[in-house]
Amino acid sequence: MSDRRPPTLDRRRFLTLTGGSGLVAASTLAGFSASSVWASPTFADDPFTLGVASGDPTPDGVVLWTRLAPDPTEPEGRAGMPQRAVPVNWQVAEDPDFRRVVRQGTQRATPELSHSVHAEVDGLEPGRDYWYRFRAGPEISPVGRTRTAPAPGAALSSLTFAFASCQNFPEGFFTAYRHLAAEEDLDLVVHLGDYIYEGAAQGELGRGHLPAVECESLADYRIRYGQYKADADLQAAHAAFPWVVVLDDHEVDNNWAGDVDGNGVGGPQFLARRAAALQAYYENMPMRRASLPTENGMQLYRRLTYGDLAQFNVVDTRQHRDDQACGDGRQIGCEERLDPDRTMLGTEQETWLLDGLGSSEATWNVMANQIFVMQGDSESGPEQAFGMDTWDGYAAARTRLFDGVQERGVDNFVVITGDAHRSVAADLKSNFDDPDSATVGVEFLGTSISSGGDGQDMDDWGRRWLAENPHMKFHNVQRGYARCELTPQQWRTDYRVVDRVTARDAPIRTRASVYVEAGRAGIQDVDDS
Repeated sequence: MSDRRPPTLDRRRFLTLTGGSGLVAASTLAGFSASSVWASPTFADDPFTLGVASGDPTPDGVVLWTRLAPDPTEPEGRAGMPQRAVPVNWQVAEDPDFRRVVRQGTQRATPELSHSVHAEVDGLEPGRDYWYRFRAGPEISPVGRTRTAPAPGAALSSLTFAFASCQNFPEGFFTAYRHLAAEEDLDLVVHLGDYIYEGAAQGELGRGHLPAVECESLADYRIRYGQYKADADLQAAHAAFPWVVVLDDHEVDNNWAGDVDGNGVGGPQFLARRAAALQAYYENMPMRRASLPTENGMQLYRRLTYGDLAQFNVVDTRQHRDDQACGDGRQIGCEERLDPDRTMLGTEQETWLLDGLGSSEATWNVMANQIFVMQGDSESGPEQAFGMDTWDGYAAARTRLFDGVQERGVDNFVVITGDAHRSVAADLKSNFDDPDSATVGVEFLGTSISSGGDGQDMDDWGRRWLAENPHMKFHNVQRGYARCELTPQQWRTDYRVVDRVTARDAPIRTRASVYVEAGRAGIQDVDDS
């Protein structure tokens, strides 16, 4: 990187910036809009009520996000903003006081994208912290901190990240995020889906969903995101670290698959709903323009590499899958799930994933995934029962994945997963019905942030799972997130849990630590003392 840097700006100079200023030092996304430009906006209330975020870090950059929303749950879904485009200035600095600004620019926040900003910043140094903020009119956003990825091939001694999923607003407080923001030192947060829930649930905590109906329209989804993203604990976690995000089902409709809804019904009505949901998701996530939805859907699968230590393969298990077998649900004796033509990822994504794993030079090869891959027999005795929404309902696709990993000689294959509202650490077997078969990798299933309420240490389902699935080595049903520390020699996953989410201020603790050694297949140790 050149030693030459753009001129720095102090706070007073930042306040004088206007859209189109010659001081813009990085590429500026103008933002197409059919609306006129509100060049000198004044807001009745703070436009930065939804905070700031960063995401998809590379060695030389990151995407910065905010959304102007003086009234984020306004009933028409406009968040209190006029139908006019607004110039938004952004800054990136080497220090939290912005004495050393290294990049700055302007982007238009347009009504077409709910006045969201996705500023793609480049020209940064690899593997270091930066601070960022936005300005709209006279208003300045909170400050966020982000971290770029290490240089390609850099020899890393360690990497620490957390993964989370499933944050149902009416069912609990997002206390785990408060601890994550305040107590962790992370390179990255990976969110594996169910960022919002689409239903009309009101709950008993005074956190009932807005609007108080199931989301169907773009306005509905925008209001729902406005409600979730106004949560202070969620904002703190976004502002503390860069995130990599991918959706699951509840961002659209429970158990939707490809071009059909959760009831297996497709057609123009569902496609319009899916398009609205995908647009609202993009508007509210720190994602690059490559993921901007089109009439064909949304590009979600992508790859991030952290030096020579880890490669993250983020997969999309919703848009490209076949409909669930045997009418969905929990099934005994469903032959359709074994159909070799059935797909979870689609041919193109499946090839992309296996080719990337096969060519990886990283120690740890990670698949960031929404629905658990391991076999999950939930029926006591010789009969077997499987959930059709999981990879058990796409058994041949799972076999192709495992065969591909083995044929390509992929070492240290680790799957991180959300969705199930419980924590499980398991070996991935080439034949789950034969405990002596080859171990292909390891899966860490992470619990929910709040979905399912308070939870407990163990339940009947968990006891049944452990009894029927010897590849499962740990199980817990409390809420929280998983923290992973990687070195060239070892992977450790700490399951961080809170005792309750139905009351604020619950403490957090490590319920168990699970260890995997590089070069040795499977889980080596579980410390759940």
